Amino acid sequence: MKLPVPASPKFAVWMVMNMAIAGVATYALVAPSTTVARRIFLPGETTHGHYQIELACNQCHQTNGGNDESNASNVMQDACLRCHETDLDTANDTHPASKFNDPVHADLLKTLDAQSCLSCHREHVAERTLAMGLTIPRDYCWHCHQDVAESRVSHEGMRYDSCATTGCHNYHDNRALYEKYLDEHHGEADILDDATLILLTSQQNGDDQTQETQTQVVPDISDADPQIVRQWSSSAHFAAGVNCTQCHQPEAEDSLANHGTTTTAGFGTAWNDHVALDTCRHCHARQSETFLRGKHGMRLAVGLPEMQVAMARLPMRSDAAHRQLNCNSCHAAHVDDVQYAAVDACLGCHNDDHSLAYLDSSHAELWRQERSGDIDAGRGVTCATCHMPRVATGDDTFVNHNQNSVLRPVETMVRDVCQRCHGLEFSLNAVADPELAQTCFDRPPEQTVTSVEMAHEWFEQRRKRQQSRKRSGSR
Repeated sequence: MKLPVPASPKFAVWMVMNMAIAGVATYALVAPSTTVARRIFLPGETTHGHYQIELACNQCHQTNGGNDESNASNVMQDACLRCHETDLDTANDTHPASKFNDPVHADLLKTLDAQSCLSCHREHVAERTLAMGLTIPRDYCWHCHQDVAESRVSHEGMRYDSCATTGCHNYHDNRALYEKYLDEHHGEADILDDATLILLTSQQNGDDQTQETQTQVVPDISDADPQIVRQWSSSAHFAAGVNCTQCHQPEAEDSLANHGTTTTAGFGTAWNDHVALDTCRHCHARQSETFLRGKHGMRLAVGLPEMQVAMARLPMRSDAAHRQLNCNSCHAAHVDDVQYAAVDACLGCHNDDHSLAYLDSSHAELWRQERSGDIDAGRGVTCATCHMPRVATGDDTFVNHNQNSVLRPVETMVRDVCQRCHGLEFSLNAVADPELAQTCFDRPPEQTVTSVEMAHEWFEQRRKRQQSRKRSGSR
C-alpha cells in the first residue's frame, strides 16, 4: 500500500483516522467491563444464558494478568462450574465429568470429550448454537448409544436425533424422566386430589404476617415520613424487630453492636435510601444467593451494575425499560405485598405472550380465589409459583429466586412445580406443547408423551418375568 506523502493534506487525514482507530481500540481494551466500548471486540453473539455478562470477559477467560486476549483457548473449565455446579449437583447430573474417569470409557471420550463443558457448549458462535446453548449437532446421543434398541426393543425405529425430545431424555437433568420414576407415577390423575403447593413457613404457622413481635423498635429519626412509618409498623420487618437503620445504615448498626451504645451518632455512616443486596442478604441469605444465580441477578454476581429491563432479549414493556433489577424491584421496601411480588411485579416488565395470557388462565383464577379466601392457601398459582418455586428444607421453606432453575430443560419444572398439583403424564404432555406454553397453559394438553407408558410397559414385562421365574423355582 502506498502511504500518503508526509505534510500533505492526505497524510494529515490518514494520520487522524489511524489515531482515532487506535484510540478507540485502546480505550475498548482497557475500558472497565461496565463499558459498552468493549462490545466491539466480542467475536460473536453470546447465548441467552450469558449475554448479560458478556462484557465481563475475565469471568470465563484466563488471561495473563490482563495482557493476553480472551480467546477460545483460554476459557476456564471451572468458570462453567462456578455458576452451574450447584444446579448440576441438584439435578443429579447423569453425565458428570467424573463418570468418565474410568478407563473403560476411553473409547467414548474419543467420540465426545464428555469431561469438558466446551465440547458441547461454546460461546460467540450464534450461527451454530441450538436451544440450551448446545453447539454440536442434536444427534450427539446416538454416537454413544446407537445400540440402545438391542436392550430396549421399544426404541427400535426411533430417529437418531430424537433422544432429547421433550419427555424422553436430557443429557444432565433426568429427575422427572428416570424409568423407575416414570413407572411409579404411571396412571396418575390429571389433577391430584391433594393438589397443594408447598406453604411458606408463615402460612404453615397460620400467622401470615401477624407474628408475635420479637422486638418493638421505634425509629430514631425525627423527620421520617409518617406514611412510611405506618407501612413499616404493619410489616414483617417490624414484626421481626428490623428497624430503619438496620437497612438504611447497616454499618452504623454493626458499630452499635460492637460498641454497646444506643445511638448511631458519631459513627460517621451516611443514611442510604437505596438498600443494597448485601444488606438484604444479611437476613435473606438463601433468597439472595439464588437471586444471584438467575438472570435477574447474575450481573451483580460478577461485579457488573444491576440489570436493566431494556437489556432483556424477551419482549418487555417499554415503560419499564429503565428499571433496574434488585430486591426492591419486586419487594416494596416497607410493605408486604404478596400479590405484587408474585404477579404484578412480573407483569410490570414482561410483555411476552406467555406472561400476558396469565391473567386469563385457570391458574390465575385459582390465585384470585385463594386471595379472596374461597379456597385454601397453597391452591392458587402465580407467576412466582412456577418460576420461583418454594423449596422445603426440613421445618423451613424458602422461595428459590433463581427464576431460571426450572426452565431449562422444561422437564425440571415438572418435578419441582407441576407435580404438586398434576399427574406426571399430564405434566409432561403440557410442557411438551410449545403452543400451550405460549398461552400460559389455558387448556389441557392435546399431545401425548409416550415415555411414561413405555416405561410402565417395560417394568410390567419385567415384573411378569420375575413372577414367572418365582413360580418356576417353587415347583
